[in-house]
Amino acid sequence: MTEAMAGRPGPVALVGSGEFLPAMEALDAALLAGRPARAVFLPTAAGQEGPERVDYWLRLGSEHYRRLGAEPVPLTVLDRRAAGDPANAALVAGAGLVYLSGGNPGYLADTLRDTPVLEAIRAAWRAGAALAGCSAGACALTEVADDVRTGETRPGLAVVPGLAVLPHFDRIEGWRPGIVTRRAAELAPGLTLVGIDEDTALVSAGDGWRVEGRGKVWVVTPDGIRAGHAAGATLQFQAANRTGPKN
Repeated sequence: MTEAMAGRPGPVALVGSGEFLPAMEALDAALLAGRPARAVFLPTAAGQEGPERVDYWLRLGSEHYRRLGAEPVPLTVLDRRAAGDPANAALVAGAGLVYLSGGNPGYLADTLRDTPVLEAIRAAWRAGAALAGCSAGACALTEVADDVRTGETRPGLAVVPGLAVLPHFDRIEGWRPGIVTRRAAELAPGLTLVGIDEDTALVSAGDGWRVEGRGKVWVVTPDGIRAGHAAGATLQFQAANRTGPKN
């Protein structure tokens, strides 16, 4: 067992965009360093977008991890039936990295919640595997996971408690005008709203969180005031520093 897998939970990466693309290769290589060269990735968040889009994520992820010298393990869990299949859960074992890619955050969280696949992901992470989510995947790992089709606010998986994430933060206002102010005002007490720019990540590091990538991570107050933090900055979030499922 490597030092990185010595009985401690692995790092968590919340990524604003860019999964499986060159901009995120250095991050994924760092997440895999010292861990088994086996990357399990789930296109679950794209499960409502049809087979062509799912195949895109499977192909992109497989090529990405091969370039990094890791075994790609695509896990095609697109609905709760597949998430409840013990055979799919068993494929997570031995992963050095588990990755949740983009799509619909609410669908992703609702599909994995209280299933054997999610418990296998949590078990792998608790044993030292890195855990990453990009865009929808980042949202689903926190406390809030909007359903982008219905607009309904859904609970996230709370692997990272105390946070809510807005990915694509440097572009999201162009797609959804006023979303930052609205989300900040609606945030439940005790939660911190964090915006993560594209090609940027917030990565757990010891007792804090480190900013990586080309953009910034933004902490948004309830009245909408934004404070940006560039690569290399370390942030503290009291609840989020105690990452882990409450079970």
